[in-house]
Amino acid sequence: MTNLYARELGDFLRARRNRLSPYDVGLEPGGRRKVTGLRREELALLAGLSTDYYQRMEQGREVRPSDDVLDALAGALGLADEERRHLFTLARAARRPAPARVDRGPERVPDSTRRLLRVMDTPAVVLGRHLDLLDWNPMAQALLGDPGDCPRDRLNMLLLMFDDTLTGERSCPDWERQALDYIGMMRAAVATDPTHPRATAIVGELSIRSAEFRRLWARHDVRESVSGAKTFRVPEVGDIVLDWDTYPLPGSPGPVMLVYTAEPGSADADRLRLLASLHATRSARTGERSG
Repeated sequence: MTNLYARELGDFLRARRNRLSPYDVGLEPGGRRKVTGLRREELALLAGLSTDYYQRMEQGREVRPSDDVLDALAGALGLADEERRHLFTLARAARRPAPARVDRGPERVPDSTRRLLRVMDTPAVVLGRHLDLLDWNPMAQALLGDPGDCPRDRLNMLLLMFDDTLTGERSCPDWERQALDYIGMMRAAVATDPTHPRATAIVGELSIRSAEFRRLWARHDVRESVSGAKTFRVPEVGDIVLDWDTYPLPGSPGPVMLVYTAEPGSADADRLRLLASLHATRSARTGERSG
């Protein structure tokens, strides 16, 4: 287990080093360079480390960097706060003599959260720590389609994002940004338990069948709780641009509620209300037929 954390730590450092240019850190690039980012010896110099020691870290060999070394590396790499926390999470896991106990029990959505979902008048879903879709409300169903039509083990936001049959999803202008957000959330989950069977299955499948996923996964982006905006292409009402935010569930470090909202009084809010009305009408007709 320690080797897995050390390897993940090394991959993260390498990805961040490759993003930096000599100009970014005030160095003269010098003659022809074989690497696009900083050389190992350049980063080691900036962090006040020996090149050999830093190289062992990138190679995932048995090293146990101190917090002072991690601070120096975070500064040299210009890491953002959540990237810095990710670095420390990986390094502290790598230097533990035994893996920490991680809860791998089934993820549950509290009844009170399910009730809250049903009374919300905006699309909302509950995502598990590996982005499994655990629950959703009628407004989310109107916006995203009926998740109940999908096999349970395929109800995962990453699997759905990279599903080649969902061509409409891929045509959205912010598709890659959304994919990177989800990948970053998965990276954060993997950092706490790199051998979790669900994470291994999802990342393994997508790595095999999607060159696009492999490219984005190799960036080693990490997200904790995220927010942003997303364009939904809904043929019935036109494009809807919604803000989205994630909220941790009370007493649970894993699942989060993801909520989509529109600016009150905007055209997007009008389209969302129209979509909700159309969905309610369809549901009523379906209920009458089944009755």
